[in-house]
Amino acid sequence: MLRLIGIGAQKAGTTWLHRQLARHPAVEFPAGKEVHFWDRHFPERGEEAYQALFSTAPDRCECDITPAYSTLGEEAVRACYRAAPQAGVVLVLRNPVERAWSSALMALGRAEMTIDEASDQWFIDHFRSRGSRLRGDYARALRLWRGAYGTGRVCVLRFEQIREDPQGLLRQVADLAGLGWHSGWTPEALGQRVFAGQAHPLPRHLRDVLCELYADPVEALAGEIDWDPRPWLE
Repeated sequence: MLRLIGIGAQKAGTTWLHRQLARHPAVEFPAGKEVHFWDRHFPERGEEAYQALFSTAPDRCECDITPAYSTLGEEAVRACYRAAPQAGVVLVLRNPVERAWSSALMALGRAEMTIDEASDQWFIDHFRSRGSRLRGDYARALRLWRGAYGTGRVCVLRFEQIREDPQGLLRQVADLAGLGWHSGWTPEALGQRVFAGQAHPLPRHLRDVLCELYADPVEALAGEIDWDPRPWLE
């Protein structure tokens, strides 16, 4: 049975989370890590088609971690809830300035370009694209997913926890999914980096562009969570 839906954020440790959950003998990803059902196949395919990807066995812990789900509209989120009301939802938050830069570097690699070949305007256009901005609008995602699943079924985590308290992060996820602790989640295993991005520092002038872009979304997020995200932009 589908018990856990990871909705992002992109470039916020979802691949690390998948790797750790996959170590657990009770966890399965029957349709793969990123199913991309609700962002690619809905509404042409509906709730029954999504349910068919997973079992109905209550003792199985099946997961779908698709970061693009943080960008879904209300209709798709509500349909996901109707298809899997029993699931818990996980959203890992990362400083949206750092997230956008990491995403742009990933896009650069996919375009087979080096950082020296990309102009400032190339990066700025990427930052301002609808997709990039939606992925960093955490308050919007929280309102939609909490509106469907309820606050108690949406677990909000911080990217920094992967480095500072990975066991604590996994305990929160395990509790949400009804999983017991796995002995394979050792400090050594949890300390392994997965899919690390390119190590290029963010230039100050491009950081200024991103801080301006995310001033309002971060302010909105401050009203949705119990800690202050505004220092991200300092």
